[in-house]
Amino acid sequence: AGGGTLVDVSLPAIGRYPARLARLSEATGLHVVMGCGWYRDAYYPAADEIDRRSVEELAERLVAEATEGVGSTGIRPGIIGEIGTDKPWLTAREERVHRAAARAARRTGLAVTTHSVMSPVGLAQLQGFEDEGLDPARVIIGHADSHPDARYYDALIARGANVEFDFLGMAFTPLERSGEPRLVRLILDLLARGHAGRLLFSQDVCHDSQLTAYGGHGYTYLHDTFLPRLRAAGVDEGTLATITIENPRRLLSLPGDA
Repeated sequence: AGGGTLVDVSLPAIGRYPARLARLSEATGLHVVMGCGWYRDAYYPAADEIDRRSVEELAERLVAEATEGVGSTGIRPGIIGEIGTDKPWLTAREERVHRAAARAARRTGLAVTTHSVMSPVGLAQLQGFEDEGLDPARVIIGHADSHPDARYYDALIARGANVEFDFLGMAFTPLERSGEPRLVRLILDLLARGHAGRLLFSQDVCHDSQLTAYGGHGYTYLHDTFLPRLRAAGVDEGTLATITIENPRRLLSLPGDA
């Protein structure tokens, strides 16, 4: 369909299989980028003792994966996340994980991507990262289209963060089924004000029902449906290339990359 890279931020508690991702990449020629970290409070593995380990100990675990690889596989993550919240606020354990992610990001150069749904909780996430000295330009606030509020987007961008619209093609809720025209208008407004360099598009494919085998849109809705709608709304190819190629390249690159 025209895509070249898939970023898989399924974390260990919800099914991360590094060797399988490597096999899929080799078999298809698709670049696959693996995530790392802890998802959100309800999914923290008891064995990881998030509430008993210090922020520094958690950060060291992420740094070890980024530099040495996962277990004996040698496969290293290319992004931290998705680091998430269950509610419109950070729990104490979630704050600890966010701070650890920020420290690891500073040491490794990896960007951080978040799970923040149906509220402006991305601002609280960003505050935790900034408190640890992480540059907001290395932060992606995810699922922004689940909270369609221009003031929220403006506040994130004003602080230097990246805003990701990644519920594209979802159809679980009335907002997801009917909200795309409003989302297009919000995106057009952001583009008109010069914010193309802070936007990202994706698809949160996380249920079997979203796969084409089960009647869903699969992994190509962005290319087959959403981008054509933006073109029809007047968005030029240069702007789409900025959002779908240049912005991901910048965030997935490490210091010193050519």
